[in-house]
Amino acid sequence: MNTLARIFDEQGQSPWLDNLTRPYLRDGTLSRLVAAGIRGVTANPTIVARAIESSDAYDEQFESLLSAGHTIEDAYWELVISDVVRALEVLRPTFDRSHGGDGFVSIEVAPRWANDTEATAAAARALAERISEPNLLIKIPATAEGVPAIAAMIGEGRSINVTLVFSLRRYVQVLDAYLSGLETLSRRGGDLSAVHSVASFFVSRVDTEVDRRLDASGSSAALGLRGRTAIAQAKLAYQLFRKAHSGRRWEHLAHQGARVQRPLWASTSTKNPNYPDTLYVDSLIGPDTINTLPESTLEAFADHGTVARTIDTGVEDALDVMVALATLGVDMDDVGQTLEVQGVAAFDASVAHVLGSLEAKSAAPQPR
Repeated sequence: MNTLARIFDEQGQSPWLDNLTRPYLRDGTLSRLVAAGIRGVTANPTIVARAIESSDAYDEQFESLLSAGHTIEDAYWELVISDVVRALEVLRPTFDRSHGGDGFVSIEVAPRWANDTEATAAAARALAERISEPNLLIKIPATAEGVPAIAAMIGEGRSINVTLVFSLRRYVQVLDAYLSGLETLSRRGGDLSAVHSVASFFVSRVDTEVDRRLDASGSSAALGLRGRTAIAQAKLAYQLFRKAHSGRRWEHLAHQGARVQRPLWASTSTKNPNYPDTLYVDSLIGPDTINTLPESTLEAFADHGTVARTIDTGVEDALDVMVALATLGVDMDDVGQTLEVQGVAAFDASVAHVLGSLEAKSAAPQPR
């Protein structure tokens, strides 16, 4: 696990764990990972659903909640919030030592609100006020309707993890929403230094979708681009990040204590077994970034990952990849929109499934 410490100490990238489950909180696994160099935790509705459905660690609390008159959905949120609160406690020393640089845990608003600005904002506000910890990040999806909700929440001084970012066009909107929110907060006399935000730019899923389109084309030029799009796009996203956090607009906010909205590389497990298992870690290392790792990728990187600054190398090649894709008729805005719709639908289905499982559990006869 020394590699996890080195990636931060030498390159300024924060490794976070992409998983949250109650057994890890109970048996000390999360604490041990933090001691080894993990500096934050993310999860999503699919991860949360899998955790609840695959473990009996939630049964006692669930039964108690039902006995107290909670609905199935209310009980689900109680289970989720309990895990988040405990994880926040584990990560709080990291938050304090880093002066708010790391030590965060995220909780996502219900995905059914992804296309409703007001409902998303209301759900984010309610979660932030209910948990009310400085190292909490509220996850809001970067849908067309989610972007103004992100700006509104930043404007209220809330810390946000912007999730499901799949395209450069959307990322530009996310960066502007963050800056606009900070400007609103400044006009209200708020404390800009207390606001934290990351933008979760999804990686491997981009290659999965683009490779599918390239395979359908079948030309030698198309096949030669397989496995290159996601990294190219992420490198260009980093350039957009640096541009947004420079110049007069940013300097005015930074002078008031504003923190950068770090890009977070999400979906970094390799979906194609023909690609190296650390591809989406080794290729995207650099300062002011985060890589959130599922256990398999974390273990692979700890074992044979390469610690070197790579995020701003090969930028010209990344631009060439994008030009070549456009020449072949691969519309990256359409790729992003397709993945966004799929992502929201998958998260919504996960919540529906776990609620169904909890409903079935509540109806099952209890042992005498």
